[in-house]
Amino acid sequence: MNRSAATTASPARRYGGKTADERRRERREVLIDAATTIWQEQGWAAVTMRGVCSRARLTDRYFYESFEDRDALLGVVWDRVRDDVVTHLASAVTAAGASPSEQMYAAIGAITRVVADDPPSALILFGDHAGSEVLESRRRSTIQQVTEMFVLLASTHLREGADVKALRVHTLAGIGGFVEIVLAWRSGALDLTRDELYAHAVRIGDDLAPRFVTPWP
Repeated sequence: MNRSAATTASPARRYGGKTADERRRERREVLIDAATTIWQEQGWAAVTMRGVCSRARLTDRYFYESFEDRDALLGVVWDRVRDDVVTHLASAVTAAGASPSEQMYAAIGAITRVVADDPPSALILFGDHAGSEVLESRRRSTIQQVTEMFVLLASTHLREGADVKALRVHTLAGIGGFVEIVLAWRSGALDLTRDELYAHAVRIGDDLAPRFVTPWP
């Protein structure tokens, strides 16, 4: 066997029992964890390259090894929390059964619990993102994503002759309005308990949904 073939066949060099790729992935996770903690403690604006590196005990060289810039890191943190919450939301809807009203109530309940019982995640998804285009863009895309999920769920329960375009518009308005309600609630502008927040959201859904889907209690 020639030298080049032997080199190609040999396993990746290991340091401390780990390959270079494994160590790189570990450093990336440490940076993401550090950014998430800072965000949850102080808000997204406090997530800086130097602050994250200091918390992670890594140099900026390793930051740029994994992320092009700060916005790229913010996007990764947002996406992870968003994916966890959307997965939780989908699981709640699936467990609720086939009734469109039960699915909607389960979805509202799941989001309300996240907002009330998981402040760190709520801060990331429902905090003030003014000044960050990357986060505002993700907020808008998430609202669209959840809107499409509800439109898809409703598609098997549509009333005869229901206007699907109107359903999408009303669903988008309902979800966007709910997000604004949550923002106001978190800021203290609305004096509501968690149960009251849930009840108001359900009432809004009860006003909108029966126009498009059936049966509805």
